[in-house]
Amino acid sequence: MSLVMTLATRNLLHDRLRFVATLIGIVFSVVLVMIQMGLYFGFGHMVTTMIDHANADLWVLPKGAKSFEDPSLLEVKLRDKVASVNGVASVVPLVIGFSDWRIESGEVTPVFIVGVDLKADALRPWNVVEGDVRALSQWGTVAVDRTYFGRLGIKKLGDTAEIRGHKVKVAALTDGIRSFTTTPYVFVDQKEARFYTGTFPSKASDLIIRLKPDADRAKVIQDIRDRIGGDTEVLTTNEFRNRSRSFWLFGTGAGAALFAGAILGVIVGTVIVAQTLYSSTKDHLSEFATLRAMGSSNNYIYSVIIYQALLNAVIGFIIAGAIGYVVVRATERSALPIMISPWLVAALLLLTIVMCVVSGIVAIIRVVRIDPASVFMR
Repeated sequence: MSLVMTLATRNLLHDRLRFVATLIGIVFSVVLVMIQMGLYFGFGHMVTTMIDHANADLWVLPKGAKSFEDPSLLEVKLRDKVASVNGVASVVPLVIGFSDWRIESGEVTPVFIVGVDLKADALRPWNVVEGDVRALSQWGTVAVDRTYFGRLGIKKLGDTAEIRGHKVKVAALTDGIRSFTTTPYVFVDQKEARFYTGTFPSKASDLIIRLKPDADRAKVIQDIRDRIGGDTEVLTTNEFRNRSRSFWLFGTGAGAALFAGAILGVIVGTVIVAQTLYSSTKDHLSEFATLRAMGSSNNYIYSVIIYQALLNAVIGFIIAGAIGYVVVRATERSALPIMISPWLVAALLLLTIVMCVVSGIVAIIRVVRIDPASVFMR
């Protein structure tokens, strides 16, 4: 085994420029795949951030609503029908929608209003770092995220702006509540949310439902469906989360684009590594022919080439991992952070190994065609 490793290492380092070129190809491929998949998972996480942080067991939505940000409305009177179902603990109407935010310089930027019912623990700001969410009970107060200071023209707690021509004051600041559309979330009291979004008192965006601990979820869902009619839908939190991700990632083509980039990275990396390993093997054909003439088994020669591929994979992945770590840290405060989980790292390592081994097999195919007698014909 040590002889195999020694020969494989010397073959790689014999032409260091080619070795560096191979590593560049591997690193480029792995980093591209890592970033594309990291964006995919980061995007998938952000499109459901509100759903993930809502204290909900079930959601009642307008028929065909695709995501949390869907502007469709339903009748508030459905709340009483849902609340009367056995097993339902609470029903909280949710009011959301787009509005205009005007800063002191006169510039206007769109914002996404999220109505907060302070009397119910359904959906409210989290990761609050300054101020108090309870202050939203006062008219003209809002909670915003630090990420959007530049977009909103504010710098600190207590700064002011206007929403639909009415002055508002920042009463609470959060850290990390970011929108995948880059449109800032602005939390306000639910009554003000109706005013800022133009939603009538008889309407709501969704109904957030909490169930009693002993409730039969399947039976409750069926009972609610029987009572509210066909213009609305009842989804579990997981179903709503999956629908939102499916819509934004695949319904809009964003997910397909990210996957296409990842596949391109794999193809480019495999081609570069395969070409380099093939060239390296070709340059050492006489040595491999000598080994075969001396009686070395095919398995021994194959092991040398595969070990070359594995060494490329390990070294390239370590470099790519370091670059990936820097990229993740650099984007963790951005509007669309790159998320890389431990299992994704493991999958990328496996992908790198497979990519390099496949490239090594291309070189092996060339070696098996060598005639051992060719070494005596020189």
